[in-house]
Amino acid sequence: MPVVEEFEAGTRSSRPRRFGSNGLKVNGKLFALFTQGTLVVKLRKERVANLVASGVGKPFDPGHGRLMKEWLTVTGSDARWLELVREAHAFVAKASA
Repeated sequence: MPVVEEFEAGTRSSRPRRFGSNGLKVNGKLFALFTQGTLVVKLRKERVANLVASGVGKPFDPGHGRLMKEWLTVTGSDARWLELVREAHAFVAKASA
């Protein structure tokens, strides 16, 4: 997947994992995953709310009916995936340092 390849090329030192069942991690913490053809990223809850309001995505529902306020399911066709993945990486890296 191009977004993973581009992201990993610029962050080799943090050794994130590829998308899959475990998603991408930094400092052992998940910051992005790809599920059912959709990108899901972890961001500040205020940022998620802003992105939802602007039509970029919706709060992530892992399937048990409880929305996760710090996770965004990217649904907007013009969303910039690589930028969102980088932002999620920075957010989780800072929080887990």
